[in-house]
Amino acid sequence: MSQPGKALDRLQSHLHHTRLLGSISSTLYYDQNTVMPPAGAAWRGEQLALLASQLHERQSSETYADLVAAAEAEVSADAPLPLRRNLQLLRLELERQRCLDPALVQALAMAQSRGNAVWQHARSRNDFPAFAPALEELIDLRRRQAAQLAAAEPVARSPWEILAQPFEPDVSKARLQALFDPLEAAIPPLLERVAAAEEAGPAGAVPAGTDGSSDRTGSLDLPESLQEQLCAELLESWGYDASRCQRSRSAHPFSCTVGPADFRITTRVVPNQPFSAFLATAHEWGHSLYEQGLPRGDDHYFPWPLGEATSMGVHESQSLFWECRVARGRAFAERWHPRFSAALGRDPWGGAASFWRQLNPLRPGPIRVEADELSYCLHIVLRFELELALLEQDMPVAELPDAWNRRLQELLGIKPASDAEGCLQDIHWAEGLFGYFPSYALGHLISAQLAEALEAGIGPIDGHVAAGDEAALQAWLAQQVWPLGRSVNGEELVERVSGRALGAGPFLAYLENKVGRLLEGG
Repeated sequence: MSQPGKALDRLQSHLHHTRLLGSISSTLYYDQNTVMPPAGAAWRGEQLALLASQLHERQSSETYADLVAAAEAEVSADAPLPLRRNLQLLRLELERQRCLDPALVQALAMAQSRGNAVWQHARSRNDFPAFAPALEELIDLRRRQAAQLAAAEPVARSPWEILAQPFEPDVSKARLQALFDPLEAAIPPLLERVAAAEEAGPAGAVPAGTDGSSDRTGSLDLPESLQEQLCAELLESWGYDASRCQRSRSAHPFSCTVGPADFRITTRVVPNQPFSAFLATAHEWGHSLYEQGLPRGDDHYFPWPLGEATSMGVHESQSLFWECRVARGRAFAERWHPRFSAALGRDPWGGAASFWRQLNPLRPGPIRVEADELSYCLHIVLRFELELALLEQDMPVAELPDAWNRRLQELLGIKPASDAEGCLQDIHWAEGLFGYFPSYALGHLISAQLAEALEAGIGPIDGHVAAGDEAALQAWLAQQVWPLGRSVNGEELVERVSGRALGAGPFLAYLENKVGRLLEGG
């Protein structure tokens, strides 16, 4: 945004104040999910609703529309492409915001905050009926929102597709189905291969447990303080800067950017799952690294759309890269096995190879965030199908638990022991985030294809990790992926970086290779 004219200056000032309001909302959300006492939920809901109303007014008012129009008139057709792309994205979002009823915006914010609080209570008590009315309200409000937004869509889209646009620009149900069908066809045979090897092979040949909690010596209980220490060591080794970053605890791990130099992540320690917090820290730090690497430049640039994430699929690809390609990799296990053993004062794994297998369990479990790489995407297929049923096929909310359990049995051969580890496990629907879940599976596909491009450019990932040179991986991503921001959509980014269209092939090839190595002992 070099040498802006007067209209661009005025628009910049307006956007800056809008982002300040948005960052206040993000701060309140972070507080709500980390340290806010439960009794504060109602007041917090009113605070967030007020901010949502003010943000909507600033993003849809005639004053703002005039500012955008004046800036568009000031910018010539031969102006720098980033400037023209910024204005194009601002215009698109303006038209969407102008379609929304302010009363609906406020009602949604209230319902999201209320849904969050009710979900936390219901999940802790395994009480789906207590959550059902909040979910019904959110579905109704999101349907109304989609109906209002339809007028601003450049092409005809279904209600679910409209709601998915903020997470995955230009996504369609048909495209997702084309990407997910190969996963649904190829993953179950791999799961059967693992199950057969476990049944036939010697003890310890296959990673045990759904969460890495068991090893050849029995149950491993890693003290909470030790888990926190190892998480801190991991972050420090990957460039954590305490002057810009903060890690806290929450019921559901997440990453949150509060401002251009204020990055937050959260994790949780799960009883009897000794690697959960460690791997979640790697995952959320991957999100934060991406946020820190986006092309914001400085505070002056922060409000412009090109400084935003390309898509949530790309966002997830970055977190999954650090969690799965690095922290679950063999070279990483070789380096960190001595740290874990020294912290415990013993080696319960019997060597780095077994430690690596424990970081990579290959047995399906009911919990998405604890799922192994092999079964994870089928968790997303389940949620994608159920979202469509709830939003577009009139499935009653009361039928959700049974539908969930039945389809999970079909996909993974398991049934949750309770709704708390079934349809109540995720926070997303409690906040009305319909259209979000497919980004997780897209993240796996994108990560695989970007990893191939990275290795073609700078050599094997394991080689850099073995040398303690994760900085080289960060540098490649910082040059090839992070600076693109919203100059492209997710699929365009993949094609630009890898040279070919996004597909399931690279991810399935990665799974085949990893499963083979794990079954063969390395």
